Amino acid sequence: MIKASTVEAYINNIPEEKREGFVLLREIIMKNAPAAMECISYGMPAYKLNGMLIYIACHEKHYGIYPMAATIVQFADELKGFTTSKGTIQIPHSAEMPEKLIAKIVKFRVSENAKKAALKKVAKTK
Repeated sequence: MIKASTVEAYINNIPEEKREGFVLLREIIMKNAPAAMECISYGMPAYKLNGMLIYIACHEKHYGIYPMAATIVQFADELKGFTTSKGTIQIPHSAEMPEKLIAKIVKFRVSENAKKAALKKVAKTK
């Protein structure tokens, strides 16, 4: 994958046969976190709202979703059948995109970041 400075450039560098799934993944994130800012971080598309929400990437054999470690623990039962690690979910290009699960994960991350932001705000006022 060629280094990209924008998400659009990143998507344009994805081989055509893998692009549709990646665009769907991006759309799910944007629909469920409409206030999130889209950027490139660590060479991949990332979404920020009250801190980093989630990263996504297109790899040779799978789409990588990086929603932070607590999310993997929170959704462990629903992620059975997918390859996961401490902070990674792999969706094979050949698999159907688990749209509802990804939407739940994004909403969880938005909520998690909102709680952290509220705690920081309270701490600053003390």
